[in-house]
Amino acid sequence: MNIAQIPFIGEIMAITTAVIWAAAVILFKKSGETVHPIGLNLFKNSLGVLLLIPTLLFINQLELRDIPAYDYLMIFLSGAIGIGIADTFFFKSLNYLGAGLTAIVDCLYSPFVIGFSFLLLGESLSYWQIVGVLLILSAVLTATNQSDGRPIDKKRIIKGLLFGATAMFLTGFGVVIVKPVLEHEPLMWVTTLRLLSGVLVLLFLLFFNNKRRIIIQSLFKNGIRLSTVLGSFLGAYVAMILWLGGMKYTQASTAAALNQTNSIFIFIFAYFILKEKINLKKTIGIILAVAGALLVTFSS
Repeated sequence: MNIAQIPFIGEIMAITTAVIWAAAVILFKKSGETVHPIGLNLFKNSLGVLLLIPTLLFINQLELRDIPAYDYLMIFLSGAIGIGIADTFFFKSLNYLGAGLTAIVDCLYSPFVIGFSFLLLGESLSYWQIVGVLLILSAVLTATNQSDGRPIDKKRIIKGLLFGATAMFLTGFGVVIVKPVLEHEPLMWVTTLRLLSGVLVLLFLLFFNNKRRIIIQSLFKNGIRLSTVLGSFLGAYVAMILWLGGMKYTQASTAAALNQTNSIFIFIFAYFILKEKINLKKTIGIILAVAGALLVTFSS
């Protein structure tokens, strides 16, 4: 059976991406305690490429395809901007803000994708899908709107917000510009080229960075952490394939809204892995997110 014939396959991939990416974020938060954002992103993307190349060989797609140069340019720009730069900014935001506040900033991803989809792809949303998106965003804001009484470093918060918002802007732009290519090219092949583009850009940036020795050493300080390896496997291999699959098999705006529920799943995994408490606001947020996801999925 052709995967495209499975009912709601794009929506299923998008919501699964949210779960997998949430687990990866928890692991990246632990890794970020010792690993520099550029080094962490470079390792993540490099591992993804190393895993995807044999995967392409296995499915007989390891080749340069005869497509327009413009399509190759879009794939490169998508990976360079949406992975190489955006994910580095995301890791910096995660270090500044922590998982909870980063989840708030992460909710900008959905509006950015919807905005770019409207401007560049001519997509539209139904009334109920818009309601669903608003429910998802309100769920994230509700679940993360909490205070533990500790003093707030406003300068650190502002830096984290700027890095996070820029990351979501670049991520949204990067995935929307590559969607037309995904319509007619193999998912795994495009995914690999995007990650490879991200690696090349990071190597370029690292070459001109005066702290490159410190950045690389941070990866190997006391050995490469299990959280770095596992987070990279989930984030750059599993989630990346599912994420682009969601974009390929459903509207970019719908996939983005479902991807947005990753912020709720972050709290669920934080409870089990980081032993954080789930309070009433988080519970309400989860309920709103599920309702919003159902509206977005079944109102297309």
